[in-house]
Amino acid sequence: MKQWKRGKYLFLLFLPTLLFYLLFKYVPMFGLIISLKNYNLFKGVWASEWVGLKYYKLFWENPDFFKLIYNTFMLGIYRLIFGFLAPILLALLLNEARHAFFKRFVQTVSYLPHFISNVVAASMVLMFLSPSSGIVNHLIQVFGFEPINFMVMPGMFRSVYVISEIWQHVGWETIIYLAALTSIDPQLYEAAEMDGASRWRKIANVTLPGIAPAIVIVFILNVGHVLDIGFEKVFLLYNPAIYETADIISTYVYRTGIGQGNYSYATAIDFFTGIVSLVFIYSANWISRRVGETSLW
Repeated sequence: MKQWKRGKYLFLLFLPTLLFYLLFKYVPMFGLIISLKNYNLFKGVWASEWVGLKYYKLFWENPDFFKLIYNTFMLGIYRLIFGFLAPILLALLLNEARHAFFKRFVQTVSYLPHFISNVVAASMVLMFLSPSSGIVNHLIQVFGFEPINFMVMPGMFRSVYVISEIWQHVGWETIIYLAALTSIDPQLYEAAEMDGASRWRKIANVTLPGIAPAIVIVFILNVGHVLDIGFEKVFLLYNPAIYETADIISTYVYRTGIGQGNYSYATAIDFFTGIVSLVFIYSANWISRRVGETSLW
């Protein structure tokens, strides 16, 4: 009770976040029960027939099972590697910038794409890569090469998606590392400079160790999203010509659940993905705690 009285205003500030997660994250978990039923929209949840693990087995026996897992995993790994490193590099570069106006300008420009909706971002990507009017193909033609239709080439989809993700979110994710950089004691830099350390040495021995806890926490969170690829952008960018590499679990769930009305099957697939993501994040947290003594819990 004393803690409540002392921090009641902080609890009130936290209340909207708590309500959001309760209403939109935990309460909808009740719907997972339909993955064990032959759900009929007219009968309702309780009146629908129990079928046990039928839809889970159906997904595991699906000929496209390994292709969907592979596509999702590879896209997630690409985003994890390149999308995770990009904001760290940008934060280090901004930290080394000495011109205040230039630093603020780069920060502002890099933040702005984060506030663009995925619909607009995907439309911009398609326009930039258009074989007839896209700026990228105009540059290619300037150097004497033939235009490339990127969006019908299966091998190009992952690169296009990851680069667009970096462009859209690198500035926003950099905020975390810039905040961590402010907590580093300036005396450490002064001591390193007195010892004759170069700029690279100071980055390696002072800056990176100083933000290492933030890097580890963000990495653990990102590992949990390896299979949780954003549905919206993939759905807006892909087409049947590049299903070979672009079709992932979330788009398959959409086509199966919403497109074909097979809600039980789609729910089973989505729940399976959530379980795998939980295993990933728990494993990453356990390894981090054992190796570096930094973890989420």
